[in-house]
Amino acid sequence: MTPATSLFTPVEADLRLLADNLKQLVGNRHPILFAAAEHLFGAGGKRIRPAIVLLISRATMLDQEITPRHRRLAEITEMIHTASLVHDDVVDESDVRRGVPTVHSLFGNRIAILAGDFLFAQSSWYLANLDNLEVVKLLSEVIMDLATGEIQQGLNRFDAGISIETYIEKSYYKTASLIANSSKAAGLLSEVSRETVEHLYNYGRHFGIAFQIVDDILDFTSTTDTLGKPVGSDLKSGNLTAPVLFALAEKPSLEVLIEREFAQEGDLEQALALIQDSQGIQQARELAAHHAKLAIEHLAVLPFSESHQALINIAEYTLSRLY
Repeated sequence: MTPATSLFTPVEADLRLLADNLKQLVGNRHPILFAAAEHLFGAGGKRIRPAIVLLISRATMLDQEITPRHRRLAEITEMIHTASLVHDDVVDESDVRRGVPTVHSLFGNRIAILAGDFLFAQSSWYLANLDNLEVVKLLSEVIMDLATGEIQQGLNRFDAGISIETYIEKSYYKTASLIANSSKAAGLLSEVSRETVEHLYNYGRHFGIAFQIVDDILDFTSTTDTLGKPVGSDLKSGNLTAPVLFALAEKPSLEVLIEREFAQEGDLEQALALIQDSQGIQQARELAAHHAKLAIEHLAVLPFSESHQALINIAEYTLSRLY
């Protein structure tokens, strides 16, 4: 399996520049926030979101160099994503992410929430300075969507009656909205046609949904070491994802365990066994493959280039994480 980073070859130098810039953007006026930012941006994430922005920028500016505004958009995208992770970890009470301690476990909840707020505020300020009202609107909508997704997830905890459609909608808000709207924004900055801009948005939307479904499958099929969190932790917290929703249609006894919130000893283990024994994981794989295929189809409007191919490879790589 290809490591994620080798997929980013056309923008490798861009991503190195991005890593240096992110720390500078936070600035060192606030020592604790700077320490939190250093910790976050040094945590070795895959940087898939800014990589997609940079690849789309290069794929739509073939004969020209990408502009400082394209680079800034990639940085803003990563700042928004990171801010949302800081807040998610506080809400989920996670002590570890990507194998390193979370901001709130190092600095406390108060600093973590302020650090997340600060990153959202900083990203909004840099966004305004792009001087492109449509791009500002797109990325502002993302920040609203992230909050909507979190609220929706909280309200639907242990609700065995939610539909796959509701799950897809929540996945859009929590994951795909940022990828879709920043992909669209990159196209706008490159001044491509309206039609192409919409295809870029849909590439990001379907890619983001596939990416989230794959993450949700790995919660059942991966190991604690690989995930950086306990296997089945989504299910335990009442976050019902695609494998569970598909399994529920096949295993009615699973609903009883979920409705009583795994209150009795052995409930969670029994639920995990029922899901493994169902077609739920396979059906979720098929759903992820469907969205990855749609994402790739939307790239057909772009002329062929190394960056275009990399965008296809990233969508295919997302699925390959399952095997």
